[in-house]
Amino acid sequence: MNTAKLLKSFVFVLLSGLLPCVVNAQINDDPDKKYAVELLKPGTEAPNFKLKTPEGRDLSLSSFKGKYVVLDFWASWCPDCRKDIPEVQRMYNNFHAKGVEFVGVSFDTDKEKWASALRKYNIVYPQGSELIKFHDTKISKDYGVKWIPSLYLIAPDGKVVLSTVLSYKLEKTLTELLEGNKTVAGMTEKVVIGGSKGKLSAIIQRLDVKNGEKIPMAVLMHGFGDNKNSRLLHLLADSLLNCGIASIRFDFNGHGESEGDFSEMTVLNEIEDAKSVYGHVKALPYVSDILFAGHSQGGVVAGMAAGELGKDKVKGVVLFAPAAVLRDDVIRGNTFGAMYNPLDPPDFVQIGDKKLGRNYITTAFDLPIYETSAKYLGKACIIHGNADRIVPYTYGEHYHEIWNESELHVLNRYDHGFSQNEYRAVSIATDFMQKVINEK
Repeated sequence: MNTAKLLKSFVFVLLSGLLPCVVNAQINDDPDKKYAVELLKPGTEAPNFKLKTPEGRDLSLSSFKGKYVVLDFWASWCPDCRKDIPEVQRMYNNFHAKGVEFVGVSFDTDKEKWASALRKYNIVYPQGSELIKFHDTKISKDYGVKWIPSLYLIAPDGKVVLSTVLSYKLEKTLTELLEGNKTVAGMTEKVVIGGSKGKLSAIIQRLDVKNGEKIPMAVLMHGFGDNKNSRLLHLLADSLLNCGIASIRFDFNGHGESEGDFSEMTVLNEIEDAKSVYGHVKALPYVSDILFAGHSQGGVVAGMAAGELGKDKVKGVVLFAPAAVLRDDVIRGNTFGAMYNPLDPPDFVQIGDKKLGRNYITTAFDLPIYETSAKYLGKACIIHGNADRIVPYTYGEHYHEIWNESELHVLNRYDHGFSQNEYRAVSIATDFMQKVINEK
């Protein structure tokens, strides 16, 4: 290779590693820091208001005293508002049945266009407006609304709980308030299972079962450098328990409390770990159907292990932000920002406080991620955020393409760990597993 080509290749590798971080840093920037600065702060008494509905009736905050109230500030002429309508509608459908009132506050000036939008989007919760220009309205001044959409959550005592321009923050707050602590009592059992590099540490969560009774169990797999107690997997285990689905979450070799050295970890021996855990679960007398769920690299492992085992053994698969990008990363010689020669990698690559071994790179270089996963012909669910700066959501989309019996959920502005609202990702996964289990 001549000098010019070598330089071009170097620049490409460098930019490939840096540009996604720059772009996604912008995507992940919190808009509240710019657009919600004048909204009323939590603990502030929410001002009462008197608006007119499209039918000409009075609408006031005081009429909802004693209830949680969501105020949705929007307008039919606002493009961002129209994009947000499905999210607010979904939250209404979920939380109104649990006692939360939703009130739309429109900044429309044309009554007919406002009413037409309500019909078009099938918005059924109460709506009110002053029918004058946005910044001339009394309610925009009282509530400090300078940008729409804006959302408020008002507590039963009339005080502000949350003010934001981001619908996922509202959903997370509502979930934590109304559902976050609703976990049924169950049994927790620590177990040790033989894995590819020694003993694997695992935790089983389940309801008590009578002799002869069988229940489904989900095998939960964490990501690169993580462990079985990750917040996402812990929330999922609790959610499944509430639905009568047992779970086992475990540390891969070289992670958490499991034996083995991280430097010897590869995707291939993690697949062997997963199959070992499957064998342990299969032998339990109370287990019926078995499902897989994995996050990030654990998603890659879950998909490939399911492909090797087949749908007769694995009832369903859930992938959270599956990190199929790991193969492309090693091909270009950049794993989590650590640069190396992919054709002749060193014995170890330092990633934070961990040493990634040469075998990880050499095995990942030609790892048949999608080819092996495609052998799985059962039901699958892929959940990915479109603001994932670690694994672009297009990798999740490709799983959806190779699996005919799959559903894809791309969550707007969600990152790799679904930190915007882990409960939403968990809820999607739980609903899917319930559906799969209930199918004949």
